[in-house]
Amino acid sequence: MPETLSVFLAPSVALLLLLFYINLRMASPVLAIPIRWLRWILFALFMAQTNAQLSLIDRPFWTVAAAVFLMWFLLESGFNWLKVSAISLSPMPLFPRYVVNNSGDEWPTQKRLLRVRDWLRDNRFVHVQALKAELGGGIWLRASVYRNQDNTLRMHVLFVPQENGAITVCYSLATLAVSGRRYVTDNLYIPFGGFYPETWHVERAPWSRKLSRLVTRHQKRLNKSGEPAQTWEISPIDDINQQQQHMEVINTELGYLLPHAEREEFGKITPEGRFRIWKEAWQLDYLGIASRYT
Repeated sequence: MPETLSVFLAPSVALLLLLFYINLRMASPVLAIPIRWLRWILFALFMAQTNAQLSLIDRPFWTVAAAVFLMWFLLESGFNWLKVSAISLSPMPLFPRYVVNNSGDEWPTQKRLLRVRDWLRDNRFVHVQALKAELGGGIWLRASVYRNQDNTLRMHVLFVPQENGAITVCYSLATLAVSGRRYVTDNLYIPFGGFYPETWHVERAPWSRKLSRLVTRHQKRLNKSGEPAQTWEISPIDDINQQQQHMEVINTELGYLLPHAEREEFGKITPEGRFRIWKEAWQLDYLGIASRYT
């Protein structure tokens, strides 16, 4: 291994561990991206260093590093494909049904999340409803719904639970135009891979984690469209459950989901749909880019 490179490995490992520790608390999808890249690169370099020290393969250092780098890609790709297949075969709903959350655990008490609630109050957003949906295995996705003063902008604050117990907060902003078009701006980082209704205009911005910037981005989209917005008349729970049901019907018709009669044997998602999820998962995990499916 080149001596000059060995000087940077120890600090790089320390940086990786520090970032990993910070993200255990923050659960930031943006911070997770450099963590994945750094982990991938360091693994390839360390395996090449081990080979150089033990003389296992008679190949140049950088050739071994490149081969291990590619091997990591293949192994993680296979693992991600297995995860997508497991989701397809599992009883976990892709479009879960929401219920009103009356359990009193609507908003986590972490300081960084309480600051979000303070921002909403300071900017005169009004709380409308608390919802939750079971993802399976006793895991719940919680949502707190707000609206602006003239009730033309509806915001879902989503609390996504992580395996380590941390919580990632995401936002989904929606405005219904007089024409019937629905404008949605969100920063969800979870791969979707399916289709939206024709009247939906969705922009996903996983890199935008600050609520104020996402609101500004949504308002700019509305101003650019030139369409007047109408006030929301339907309740959040009725709207979201109707849309979830509509999305399932559309994605079944367009070949993303299998018909119900075939799901017990083959799973919920078609092979094409699984590939789309697998592809978008890679884009989100390493580039923070969501696919544009309409």
